[in-house]
Amino acid sequence: METRENAIAMSKADFRKIGYELINTISDFFDEIPEKPITTNKTPKELQQLLKHSNLPKNGLPADNLISNASKLLLEHSLFNGHPKFFGYITSSAAPIGALADLLAAAVNPNVGAQILSPMATEIEKQTIKWLAQFIGVSPNYGGVLVSGGNMANFTAFLAARTAKAPKDIKENGLLSMSKQLIIYCSKSTHTWIDKAAILFGHGTKSVRWIPTDATNKMNISFLKDTINEDLKKGHQPFIVVGTAGDVSTGVVDNLEAIASICKTYDLWFHVDGAYGIPAAIVPELKEMFHGIQEADSIALDPHKWLYSPLEAGCTLVKNPKHLIDTYSSHPEYYNFNATEDGGSLNYFEYGLQNSRGFRALKVWLALQQLGENGYTKLIKEDIVLSKYFYELADKQEELEAVTQNLSIATFRYKPKNYKEDNNYINTLNETLLDELQKGGEMFLSNAIIEGKYCLRTCIVNFRTTKKDIKECINIIVKEGRKTHNKLQKQII
Repeated sequence: METRENAIAMSKADFRKIGYELINTISDFFDEIPEKPITTNKTPKELQQLLKHSNLPKNGLPADNLISNASKLLLEHSLFNGHPKFFGYITSSAAPIGALADLLAAAVNPNVGAQILSPMATEIEKQTIKWLAQFIGVSPNYGGVLVSGGNMANFTAFLAARTAKAPKDIKENGLLSMSKQLIIYCSKSTHTWIDKAAILFGHGTKSVRWIPTDATNKMNISFLKDTINEDLKKGHQPFIVVGTAGDVSTGVVDNLEAIASICKTYDLWFHVDGAYGIPAAIVPELKEMFHGIQEADSIALDPHKWLYSPLEAGCTLVKNPKHLIDTYSSHPEYYNFNATEDGGSLNYFEYGLQNSRGFRALKVWLALQQLGENGYTKLIKEDIVLSKYFYELADKQEELEAVTQNLSIATFRYKPKNYKEDNNYINTLNETLLDELQKGGEMFLSNAIIEGKYCLRTCIVNFRTTKKDIKECINIIVKEGRKTHNKLQKQII
């Protein structure tokens, strides 16, 4: 074939025309987000009907029609986490530069698994890793890798910890050959990833020690030390302690300095799950809260949380990057990924679970430059101020009970005026209210269980949110709370 024509290629003119139209549509969408409902709450069946084609088309369809239709489907029938009244879970409003970065990355389509396959992309990821380490206040000599999100960032560190602390023959003989059980320590507020890791990597849930928290919801350090000593007496092998820098329910940061000291005493791997909260370490007034982070053997953080990156963008940082290579490196004969003469090459397939890797770093790298340290400090501080404002307004509203506020997370619950204290009913009421608020499309929040109280939870990682939005949300919550209470009371009667 001297020439080759096919439907998948686009002429320069067609690509430009369709691309410009798409950019115009997206730029209008960014401006219109605050006026849109957060979600339309259509059922899966209704959404399927909008897709029209029940079977794969036999013949191809025009690209301009396809892009136009896809834009309409997504921009009219999605949940918009970029909406200023979106406070659910920990998904940020994504920086517009990230959307452009993903377009550019997809156009080049580098496989950032090996230097030879992605020369410039690899260098950009290396620099991004260095900058992220500097951002949170640890040595730029930390190495690391970008991954899909918090679970993968923590998994990547977990396996590196196991390789570093387990007997050296574990890679050949596996866990079954070990005479001692490897033990994991974390607080009861640690994210569920630790359960997944214990199950998926062969340890079992009985290997996890859930350390109680103190009155401030931080890991109880005295209990941690006692539990480690008990396990040593039983002949077990403690190997990792997980500290949390911003737990997902309340935003509390563990006493990282104390955990680091214990890990040093017992020669344990010190991992910090900072997927959500660790970017707040850039705020000068909060640096003391994160003391001890410099001692961490590994750190997980998610740029797609509090650095406003589009999904997916998680990151694992490791103090000694050789632990990643020891864990993940393999050299089959069909890999011709050799080091360059200057010794500067880095093949990211040796740093994590993936071989083929997309170019996640570009959107993070560009946003870090667009905002700089000062720009990020300003935005993160503003998010925290807005969260405190949410808490303060809830505390002043007689039908709301303010419960906690840490970093950019506030929790509270609706309590009807003059209603007798009945925790079970108040829990049911708030659980039902949350469902109504999520379906309503005016605002979106999530939940937290705090000392037996079912709470409404707001997390602000959103550069579009203002005090006006929060005032309006307080009114929405109270209005819907009254409606929900009346409905439940009728059902009881």
